[in-house]
Amino acid sequence: MLTPLDIENKKFSKQMMNGYSVAEVDDFLDELTADYEKLYKENADLKEKLETANNNLTQYKSIETTLQNTLVMAQSTAENIQNVAKQQADQLIKEAESEAKQSVLELEQEVVLKQKELENTKKQFDIYKAKMESLLISQLELLKDMNAE
Repeated sequence: MLTPLDIENKKFSKQMMNGYSVAEVDDFLDELTADYEKLYKENADLKEKLETANNNLTQYKSIETTLQNTLVMAQSTAENIQNVAKQQADQLIKEAESEAKQSVLELEQEVVLKQKELENTKKQFDIYKAKMESLLISQLELLKDMNAE
């Protein structure tokens, strides 16, 4: 690609006859050089902007990839936390049920023991009552004998 300097420094050979007007050619070349220089600079600026935009695009794509990975990791972590929490809750429920069953068994055993104690106490009371009744009868008999004498 020609640079504006190449156009400006271009020299034409001059012919004596039927040649172009040197002044017109020079004026045209000056005008062409100015327009071409403007386009050349604009093209360079646009290439620079395109490169900057491409660099930014690459950076934004990298950020997007990082954000997507982070989001996937966050979702995975959230699912893991939910699973762990559910497992812990299930474990707590099982432990509570087990403790409740154990408490029920202990209470049932205690009730059975108390019933046996109650039965033993009733038997002892019946025995005591029978002994007292026997004692009272024997005392009554003794009193009757003493009164009869």
